[in-house]
Amino acid sequence: MAVVKTVLSPTRRCQSLNTIGHAIPYFFAKICGYRSASSASVSSSMYKFVQEHGRTFHKYKEGKYFLPNDEREQNRLDLQHTISKFLLKGKLGLAPVENPGYVLDLGTGTGIWAIEFAEGNPKSEVLGTDLSPIQPDYLPPNCRFEIDDVDDDWAYSHKFDYIHGRYLLPFVNKNWGLLFKSVYDNLNPGGWVEFQETIIYFQSVDGSIEGTALQRWNALLLQGIQKMGRSATEALRCKNYLAEAGFVRLGEKKFAVPMNAWAKGGDQKAIGAMQMANNLEGIDGITMTVFTRALGWKPADVEQLVVDVKRDLKDRNIHAYITVIVAWGQKPC
Repeated sequence: MAVVKTVLSPTRRCQSLNTIGHAIPYFFAKICGYRSASSASVSSSMYKFVQEHGRTFHKYKEGKYFLPNDEREQNRLDLQHTISKFLLKGKLGLAPVENPGYVLDLGTGTGIWAIEFAEGNPKSEVLGTDLSPIQPDYLPPNCRFEIDDVDDDWAYSHKFDYIHGRYLLPFVNKNWGLLFKSVYDNLNPGGWVEFQETIIYFQSVDGSIEGTALQRWNALLLQGIQKMGRSATEALRCKNYLAEAGFVRLGEKKFAVPMNAWAKGGDQKAIGAMQMANNLEGIDGITMTVFTRALGWKPADVEQLVVDVKRDLKDRNIHAYITVIVAWGQKPC
């Protein structure tokens, strides 16, 4: 059965761009030189979203990103940001970056990381890029956004001092070696790169995940993502890719994040509770996309599996966790 897709009309963001007196337009970047060869120009078509299975997805490079871009997903992305800062003890990153002039945030999502970095570093010029124009309209004066695809050729008008990416690598089509080369080539000498990724692979400390719907779902999800030409676990080699690209002063930190509040200790229970909310909210979109597109499942069968998986995600007797990895490196001076 074919999937019926509907292109939605332009969002309020597009309408606000035409409002007289709008302070900081979304594409203010294009008149300041922050533009790559593939960056999309301002047009109402770029703000039309595709509707599938009751969720909306990006129109530009349609189908590339597995997850929706609607308000429900945007709230989840902001929750992920909160989880990230919790893990990093309030920091936006772990690379020892000092006073970067030009900053690039790849796959910026709602733009929350770029906005907070711009607010905390008023002398930096921060550019966030994404396939979806879902970022706020009103921004710090040193922050701007563009619709762009990290897989396209990079042709920015200047190089950067800090390039940041988060929850991005599993959705990259480009050979990862080429991606890290693009990052390297677009950094100034002495500039830093940092990636933070969640490895979508659930493990348990005591075998309690064995035989669960969660384990079955996870295996099928990884299989489907692979069929779509991506990898959900390759980010574990991020540090190796950095080294192969020529970066030095490499760093890496891994976090075991409990899937719910089963772990002992206040901090572990807090992060587990947040991660459970994140998982429960995110599983619908990614499962429906991957299972119907790659594995040929019917939507009704996906929905039934998701019910069982959500039950497992809330079960504190399943002592499962996922890995979050942060890796960084510096371009030689």
